[in-house]
Amino acid sequence: MTSRRGGALLVVGDVVTDIVARHGAPLASGTDTAAAIRTVPGGAGANVACWAASWGCDDVRLLGRVGVDSAAWHEEALTRAGVRPRLVVDSEAPTGTVICLVDGGGGDGGDAGGFGGAVGVGGRAERTFLTDSGASSRLSGADWSPALLDGVGWLHLSGYLFFAEPSRAVAEAALTAARARGVPVSVDPASAGFLAGLGAERFLAATGGVDVLLPSEGEARLLAGAPGVGDAAARLSFRYPVVVAKRGAAGAVVALGGEVRAEIPALPAAARDTTGAGDAFTAAFLASRLRGAGLCEASAEGCRAGARAVELVGGRPA
Repeated sequence: MTSRRGGALLVVGDVVTDIVARHGAPLASGTDTAAAIRTVPGGAGANVACWAASWGCDDVRLLGRVGVDSAAWHEEALTRAGVRPRLVVDSEAPTGTVICLVDGGGGDGGDAGGFGGAVGVGGRAERTFLTDSGASSRLSGADWSPALLDGVGWLHLSGYLFFAEPSRAVAEAALTAARARGVPVSVDPASAGFLAGLGAERFLAATGGVDVLLPSEGEARLLAGAPGVGDAAARLSFRYPVVVAKRGAAGAVVALGGEVRAEIPALPAAARDTTGAGDAFTAAFLASRLRGAGLCEASAEGCRAGARAVELVGGRPA
């Protein structure tokens, strides 16, 4: 797949409120555990948009759905980050909320799991999510217009769209419209847990026609039914022209045509919170591809962004 130069990046995906709780000791059942708690804007789709803007993508647009409760706050945060938001305001459902439990203890080095090409040197910083999708899962085909693709050089779909029927409809409409215009489309599966609930075959069927798949290691293995990430990425590249599997501390694997073509090393990082590191990888990869970078260069940029992301609290650039 050749690189794509120019045009806007349109992201369609989730916008949520993240409540990030970093605890230095294991959770104590039935009593208190001390934690540092922050409320920050998040959502995989919104995070990708913000990181892409910070990574030099001049025109980043986002379609998402939020509740009345925090619509103005989210719009302001996205605009301040350099994103052009088109937020559908839901009068019935509140904005989605994710409680991010981040293990700040340890000290054994740890890693960033499958979330973005970085190795932690100051504790594991692994995270567990409790997710209420709220209004984001109610984004629907009625919210889509082919005119949203005017001036767009790349469409990115958050994997969370595929886990609910209304938002799956908007993903399919956007994918169909992009294919008709010759606009490349990428998907990040987003959640191994939700992916397992949906089923690999349903996800693979819904994402047929996608040009670039950007799974985590666990998502790649689940989708391909293969124990090793290299084998999984290679198998998936029979279905998708390009597969870039994110391996956290092990970097990334690039597969095309049924073969692993490159292994990209990770960069060292002092991990504080792995939330959003995979989104940062995806964003930097896409921003680089829009500037004309090759697959290996764009993947290396993704690893660099992932390393930066794990040093921050929350899923977005500072």
